[in-house]
Amino acid sequence: MAEAVATNSGTKIKASKQRMREYLKGWIPYRYKRYIFFVFATIVSLALPFITINGNHFFLLNFDHKQIHLFFTKFDMQELYMMPFLLIFGFLGVFFITTLGGRVWCGWACPQTIFRVVYRDLIQTKLLHIRKRISNKQTEVKGQHFKRFIGGLIWSVLAIIAAVDFIWYFVPPEDFFQYIKHPSEHGVMMGTIAIVTLFLIYDVIKLKEDFCIYVCPYARVQSVMYDEETIQTIYNTERGGHIYSDDQEKKLVKSEKELLSVEPDAECTMCDSCVRVCPTHIDIKRGTQLECINCLECADACTQVMGALGKPSLITWTSYSAVKEHRKPKYLRFRTIAYGVALTAALAGLFIASTKKEHMLLNINKTTKLYSIKNDGKLIENAYTFLVQNTEREDHKYKFEVVSHPDIKIIRPKKPFDVKAGSKIRKVVILGTTKDLVKDSTKDSIIPITIKAYAIDDKTGKIKVTRPTTFIFPRYDILQKKRGK
Repeated sequence: MAEAVATNSGTKIKASKQRMREYLKGWIPYRYKRYIFFVFATIVSLALPFITINGNHFFLLNFDHKQIHLFFTKFDMQELYMMPFLLIFGFLGVFFITTLGGRVWCGWACPQTIFRVVYRDLIQTKLLHIRKRISNKQTEVKGQHFKRFIGGLIWSVLAIIAAVDFIWYFVPPEDFFQYIKHPSEHGVMMGTIAIVTLFLIYDVIKLKEDFCIYVCPYARVQSVMYDEETIQTIYNTERGGHIYSDDQEKKLVKSEKELLSVEPDAECTMCDSCVRVCPTHIDIKRGTQLECINCLECADACTQVMGALGKPSLITWTSYSAVKEHRKPKYLRFRTIAYGVALTAALAGLFIASTKKEHMLLNINKTTKLYSIKNDGKLIENAYTFLVQNTEREDHKYKFEVVSHPDIKIIRPKKPFDVKAGSKIRKVVILGTTKDLVKDSTKDSIIPITIKAYAIDDKTGKIKVTRPTTFIFPRYDILQKKRGK
């Protein structure tokens, strides 16, 4: 009798597995898709600092040389007019992604999530077998101290690599590998690497998903950006049945038998596979929760269970309106279109600002003395301090010109001067005129002029800038007195 029951049970299991294979043929779990994206994101983040065009990086915030590189274009700190567009683009990007896909960033691209998957699923489960299955994330690891120590060492090495990769976006690799030869001379860099490494070790091994729940500010603000069409991980109560009360506080049923007694058509088997696999330790059957990071591992688990029954998953990546109205989510709606238009405008502004890149810098400051009257009133001079910066990688020879007023000439310096690559130089510049530019005896006259600075040895014609300034011409009666009239 027992053998007959066992045989019958085995037959049912085989039939169930066969039915699941047929139903799920061609199905790719979200988990595998996330792994592919994780690998891609990791390769990009590690390779990007090494990719340069004409010595410029895709993104680099270099405090050492006071430069920012964006889209393979180099900007000095004085050229931060494009930063507002960059910040606006970043914030609007967060709003757009959250409104469209909820916490899709958290589940699919956040370094915290990637690091935890590497440590928990790869190192602890696949390599060291500290955990039995990836599908069970609720059981806390006990004992196995040696294996856990080895796992910690492996992650520590990876944490150092991650910290160094982070540093490369502030100290480019070409400088980093020179600095690392003399660590005592670069204490700030070495200290930053140590702090980031220690934080990653503590965060991934000890803090774990509590970082997402309690520390990350994004979790606190993302809910205000949701609407009824925001794509989320949703349990379908119409098909699965109501496991919890509407306020998510009370669990209404504890078994499939209880559920079917209340809702005979409910399809949820109460297997709790979705609960066991959840990295943030929630029950998605409660409804939308702050802790959910849209990793969709619960959807994968439910797809396998319901697939064995020849039914679609009760947990899907969709919107509440789509579930209620039995349709596909509306990706194009007023909010997403508005954010899309704003993002396009910010990107256009960022692109336009980047095209205004100057290949040298010039700051003009007038001295405290308004003017000097020389040669018995025949020559009027104004003194300035010009700060010239060569932002190029080659030395250049520079010259100044007054381009807006033919009667005002450069008295000093007469000859071109050299500025080394990446260096700054201050030049005292004297402008003068022998003409009576204004005959006003009531006040000194302010005359707007434009100064042009350029590299005379630049064949491309790109290394040039113009700056507005003023020339002060004295009262005409003072000039007359100097002239003895």
